[in-house]
Amino acid sequence: MRNDSRAGWPMRLAAAVLLVGLATANAASLEEIRERGSIRIAVANEEPYGYLDDSGEAHGAGPDVAKHLMEALGIDAIEWVVTDFGELIPGLREGRFDMAAAEMAILPERCEQVLYSEPNTTYGEGLLVRAGNPEELNAYDTFADRNDYRVAVMSGADQREILLALGVPEEKIVTIERNDEAIDAIANGKADAYAATGLTVTTLDRQSREVEAALDFTDPRLDGEEVRSWGGFAFGPDAESLRDAVNEALADYKRTDAWEETLTSYGFTQEDVLNAFKYSTEELCQR
Repeated sequence: MRNDSRAGWPMRLAAAVLLVGLATANAASLEEIRERGSIRIAVANEEPYGYLDDSGEAHGAGPDVAKHLMEALGIDAIEWVVTDFGELIPGLREGRFDMAAAEMAILPERCEQVLYSEPNTTYGEGLLVRAGNPEELNAYDTFADRNDYRVAVMSGADQREILLALGVPEEKIVTIERNDEAIDAIANGKADAYAATGLTVTTLDRQSREVEAALDFTDPRLDGEEVRSWGGFAFGPDAESLRDAVNEALADYKRTDAWEETLTSYGFTQEDVLNAFKYSTEELCQR
């Protein structure tokens, strides 16, 4: 199995991340959720991780697995909540929803704000560029060496911290609120590229002829290690009973072919499936 962890670097990045002191609300317990018969689960409308279609049906690696887990826990109904990615953690802390199924990367600074399940997915990085890639942009550190180009990131995503760690100047990083703004940002000249996960970039590539995934993209490396994320379900800081129950059901589901088929149907590779077992959440939160 490839050694593509983020060992060490997230702890050094934590100092660069502003951890806002958010007020917290008491999370609903598993028993309370069962009594009311429904659970509120948030997605950030990001394919292929968690999104709603035009009819309001939830899809993606997070929601599809979450549906099975809720059935296993005896929770009859799911109320899907769409929010910006940057609002996932505040929303969990404020009790606006009970759980997030956005495959949000498990990082030490986030572990200080919310609870995480064990990893459900793992994924690498990618770069969305103008069609034909006329600027020949093929790596995150390109923006550190060529200061005439700007790169967009989504608000709340950890690509900003990766870029900063690679020496990209803050003023060359453009923030957008949602993934669907990336195509317009590039097409209208607001940014020359969009840094996001490889699966997100591939999905956006299919949506417009004005952009494409950088085919010769070079994965970023920090301290000699390839950058890779592990995503999981997230909960409010007091939702231990719900988190623990989800972990138990998830452990059972990850032993089935159905779990693997769910991930691969959304573009995750066999390597991604195997790497999902590489680290525990405790290990990821402490690195």
